[in-house]
Amino acid sequence: MSALRLAVLGDSILDIDLGGESRRQCPDVPAPVLDEPVRRLRPGGAGLAAGLVHEYSGGEVVLVTAAGRDEGAVELARSLGPGVVLDGLPVRTRTPTKIRVQDRGTTLARLDEGCEQVVPDVSAEEVRRALRGVDAVLVSDYGLGLTHSRSVRAVLAETAVHTPVVWDPHPRGAPPVPGTHLVTPNAAESMVGAATDTAHTFRRARGLADRWRADAVTVTLGDRGGIWADRSGNGGEVRAEPVPGPGDTCGAGDAFAAACTVLLARRFVVECAVEAGTCAAGRFVASGAAAAFAEAQRGRGPAVGVLNPPPAVEGARREGKRIVATGGCFDLLHAGHVDLLRRARSLGDHLVVLVNDDSSVRGLKGEERPVVPEHDRARLVGALSCVDTVVLFGDSTPMSMLRQIRPDVWIKGSDHDADDLPEASVVRAAGGEVVTLPLLPGRSTTGLIDRLRGQDGLPAT
Repeated sequence: MSALRLAVLGDSILDIDLGGESRRQCPDVPAPVLDEPVRRLRPGGAGLAAGLVHEYSGGEVVLVTAAGRDEGAVELARSLGPGVVLDGLPVRTRTPTKIRVQDRGTTLARLDEGCEQVVPDVSAEEVRRALRGVDAVLVSDYGLGLTHSRSVRAVLAETAVHTPVVWDPHPRGAPPVPGTHLVTPNAAESMVGAATDTAHTFRRARGLADRWRADAVTVTLGDRGGIWADRSGNGGEVRAEPVPGPGDTCGAGDAFAAACTVLLARRFVVECAVEAGTCAAGRFVASGAAAAFAEAQRGRGPAVGVLNPPPAVEGARREGKRIVATGGCFDLLHAGHVDLLRRARSLGDHLVVLVNDDSSVRGLKGEERPVVPEHDRARLVGALSCVDTVVLFGDSTPMSMLRQIRPDVWIKGSDHDADDLPEASVVRAAGGEVVTLPLLPGRSTTGLIDRLRGQDGLPAT
């Protein structure tokens, strides 16, 4: 079965659990005192959904989300894990953050920061590029404004014509775009009571499908499972397996929608997708829900492919680190690439690697290239210990990206003359320097591809 490439578009939230153990009360107010609280970070909202889509599919997942311009964005990016490529649209001043103060796992209070609704001003082409070539899209709407963007909605409507789109709605969010394949509201979002009978819930799901011009709607009912209906009148009820104990249900809806997205990407029918989603949500709750999932993901490493100027670069700059940048196609990573990147990293504290996306590689190298697709190339480069941040870009030169990153040092191989590089003026105007480093002799991607074609009988270009 071929690997999937999936996208999650929506509002990401940085969840912070501030947990401790209370053995005494405050002397002045009736409130517990938490001794030695531990701060744990985890991705929430669309960030959690992206992690679940990767977990269920094993494929590449692109998270298209509105990023802040603060340290919270850096922490969110670090928490996502290596299976997620972050396409952060830097349109928020602050990263939405929810801090849960917990006593032995029980939440005493929640503090919300930066959670106001912001409708981003993003170009349709930016969103279109991020969704290009995906097998399915999950819209994870947490009511923070991304789905209200006209350009975002226009691209999602275009995408739904040929690609499955699953929409997990929110009361403060925008309605699904016409052509959405499956919408997954819960009972409250569907405005059906918890005790409403099956027939009424089915009629409600059918009515919502007509109103939203969606192919199908599933009303999720927690431990009761879910009821789905399509616009043709087909539908049914899927019962959930009982989960022992009260359990934490945080993120169960994300697990349901994520599993549905993976099944629809593999072209299963809606009924199969809903059954898989119901099972996934039950297992998710039984295993400890969002906090346990984040703990299991901890230590697997940060996201390795970061599109658009990433918050980690600004975070490093605020810490006074020397930013070094270099770029290239990196189509078939070889020893020459690794040697150059290691020596580049030795000239500073934070190495940013700009990787040409597939369209720009074709423009530079011809229609037969790249051999390795863009997100695989980004992940391979990002897996090197000397690389701190990877940025995919789509122009023929990196000048636009360099204006935003403003590196202290821009590195190129010695096959270039520093003064002849079109980007040299951009780097120097921002106070940076251009350095050329010698290349390992006899190493080139073109030569490697030619030798492989000659040895294996691959067609020549």
